[in-house]
Amino acid sequence: MNQPQKSYSVEEATRAAEHFCAYQERCHQDVERKLKKIGMIDDAIDQIIPHLLQHNFLNETRFAKAFAGGKFRIKKWGRVRIVRELKMRGLNKRTIDIGLAEISDSDYYETLETLSRKRNNQLTSETNKYKRRKKLADYLLYRGWESHLVYAKAVELVPD
Repeated sequence: MNQPQKSYSVEEATRAAEHFCAYQERCHQDVERKLKKIGMIDDAIDQIIPHLLQHNFLNETRFAKAFAGGKFRIKKWGRVRIVRELKMRGLNKRTIDIGLAEISDSDYYETLETLSRKRNNQLTSETNKYKRRKKLADYLLYRGWESHLVYAKAVELVPD
């Protein structure tokens, strides 16, 4: 049975949002979604978000840096996927560029090398070099690596 949803005062919702933002970096969209989920009206949300910004609980530049760095290091995502995900969260180009600056070029190319070699070694059952090359490229493209880097790496690892 559906129980009535607990109603929150603006102060209680503000404290909940502060806790939500303190636990992990969040973007505006995450906080808005959370506040709507707990039943806050737009006027209350318009009051809470500036409070979070003013008290530095919410900072999209900090979020972009943490997101880009984390997804690159942990999930081995390329820049294309990271940009797409940040755009989906409503961040602007300048903020996204600041986030991407967290990824050094040397780490980026080293990770591409490691990831592509590892995946190529897993594709030992594929004897047709063109299919193997395609599978390797598809894997790297799905993870958000730039197509020119992916195809060059596929040709390098699966020669003619």
